[in-house]
Amino acid sequence: MKSVSLNAFPRTQTRGRKVKHLRATGRVPAIIYGRENKPQSLELLAKELEDLIHHSVSENILVDLAVEKAKHLALVQEVQHHPLSGQVLHVDFHEVSPTEKVTVMVPVETVGEAAGVKTGGGVLEHVLFKIKVRALPKDLPEQIVVDVTALELGKSIHLGEIKVPEGVELLGDKKVPVISVALPKTEAEEAAEAAEAAPAAGDVEMLKEKKEDGTEGAAPAKPGDKAAPAKGAEKGAAKPGDKAPAAAAAGDKKAGAPAEKKK
Repeated sequence: MKSVSLNAFPRTQTRGRKVKHLRATGRVPAIIYGRENKPQSLELLAKELEDLIHHSVSENILVDLAVEKAKHLALVQEVQHHPLSGQVLHVDFHEVSPTEKVTVMVPVETVGEAAGVKTGGGVLEHVLFKIKVRALPKDLPEQIVVDVTALELGKSIHLGEIKVPEGVELLGDKKVPVISVALPKTEAEEAAEAAEAAPAAGDVEMLKEKKEDGTEGAAPAKPGDKAAPAKGAEKGAAKPGDKAPAAAAAGDKKAGAPAEKKK
């Protein structure tokens, strides 16, 4: 991978409104870190950075980062974009050594029309969109291109079958399929998959009702269910044969006794 020159400047504004003001002036906050040096806060010209990203084949970008009089070889580790406008908000650079191998994820692209698609009515499927490779920074590929012209219906190209440039090592299980040609799914198969994904009709969660005062009550009873006793009635209900409470018996006795005659 060929490195691209990029200018950067030391940054002192690191938080809050100052960073927003920095972006408003046409600059992008960034940071560079690595094993050899401490993390350093930087700022970049937004126009230069956007041109660099726009002309790059993939998200793997190797830069010669010039910070004042020092130069750093670095990979673009992460680019944060605004979710609505797409404006670049922040960039992370990972400093690397030209003599040490690094590991990155590289996108997989295809060329040609698969035989299983052209004559067999199949569909080309990307099982893996990125694969992990290890190489020196100068040998890192921006992307890995796979020719699928000879790929028949029901066949796959596995990780171990992919050819990579000299000096590049593929990492992972070599038996894993990367690209396949499969028959298109029928409407019945799609409906069956959708039915499996949907919750079963009996798996309905019972929720408690909320009363007007905000307290929770029991859910409505189903037909055939026994009604629950009213709150506070359980203790007061007497069973057949039970003796009445002493206080109630005494009260009944007084109520039924004739009034005493005055002497």
